[in-house]
Amino acid sequence: MAQIDRNRVRRAFSEKADNYDAQALVQQRVVDRFLERNFAAGDAPATVLDVGAGTGRLLASLMVRFPSVFAVGLDMAHGMARSAARRLPSGNSAVLCGDGEHLPFSDGCFDMVVSTSTYQWLNPLENAFSEAWRVLRPGGRFLFALFGEATLFELKESYRQALRLQGGGVDRTHQFVSRIEALKALENAGFKWSRVDSEREVELHADVPSLLKSLKGIGAANASALPARGLAGRRVTTAMIDLYGTVYGVEAGIPATYEVLYGEGVRV
Repeated sequence: MAQIDRNRVRRAFSEKADNYDAQALVQQRVVDRFLERNFAAGDAPATVLDVGAGTGRLLASLMVRFPSVFAVGLDMAHGMARSAARRLPSGNSAVLCGDGEHLPFSDGCFDMVVSTSTYQWLNPLENAFSEAWRVLRPGGRFLFALFGEATLFELKESYRQALRLQGGGVDRTHQFVSRIEALKALENAGFKWSRVDSEREVELHADVPSLLKSLKGIGAANASALPARGLAGRRVTTAMIDLYGTVYGVEAGIPATYEVLYGEGVRV
């Protein structure tokens, strides 16, 4: 597994914050599905923390559903934190710039911790989940959605095949966790009554360059800490684009699959 360059991730998402909502269509659908799955009924939390709050879309929706909630958003990208602060109503919300692996809060201070499209950037997952457990009060719920191992499998398989055709090399693709790995991370972090379900979202793009441009446009380009491969890397990319279109292309374009893992755990 290629090591994640956290500084690169931070910079990329910060730079794309202003245009994120216009381009992150799958991530927006994940937020809508997350709300549908988890908040059809139930008691309102008094305090909620969103880890990786992004532009604040999830927290804004929760504040409409639960008008009395005090909502806290945390994001490691300064640009995202600024966008969330502008979006959320003042008075009963706060936004901080911080790291989901080292939450800047005391033990047991939230009724609920939520997160969408964030934890795939945190590794090892168990450490980040342990932080969510730590800041929850007994009885508090941890609800998340993260991208699982089948995410962008078309892109990853095309890249790996291109790498083999060009003489091999180090796999620079991002390795997403499986449903079982996410469930074990929840249990090892101390959560009870844990569950993780898998669903899929598919986007269609005109061609592979359009997909790559879309990923770069939301800050989700390659986050490998490995150095760029120069001309050899460009040859692999060219071969990957050809393979992707040949193997996976359909009349309407090229598909990009996202596996979304929806999970829940309770601190007892």
